Amino acid sequence: MYNCGLLKFRKITSNSNKEFGALTPIEFLNEIPFDVKRLYYIYDVNSEQIRGQHSHKKLHQVLICLNGSVDVKLINHFGEKVYTLNDSSEGLYVGPDNWREMYNFKEGTVLLVLASEKYDEDDYIRDFDTFLEFNEKKYGRK
Repeated sequence: MYNCGLLKFRKITSNSNKEFGALTPIEFLNEIPFDVKRLYYIYDVNSEQIRGQHSHKKLHQVLICLNGSVDVKLINHFGEKVYTLNDSSEGLYVGPDNWREMYNFKEGTVLLVLASEKYDEDDYIRDFDTFLEFNEKKYGRK
């Protein structure tokens, strides 16, 4: 796969008292490979619903499942891979030129998205065939 992958964040727990829970700090530009200009979260998604179904030309994102579980399928010119996000100390980096589909949302799932840019509709590719054509022009035939 190209321009995507799992990021493992630190998970801090108390050795003396497990009831304290855990803390995961995320330092921008250290653990996030871009300057975060926007964040949003997705929640209350029906388990049969598919979210995403688009690509970006310039935008970088990190997806963090804060609660629950969700599957994320990424497709790019170099292949296809499905990631299951269910650990709040992990994030999925998704760079430009990756088609993404989020599905199989478990009840109570909250998916946090950190984005490198403010919302710009012109950065989206919302049609899969257009996405394939865009990547073929950019990277050549498979």
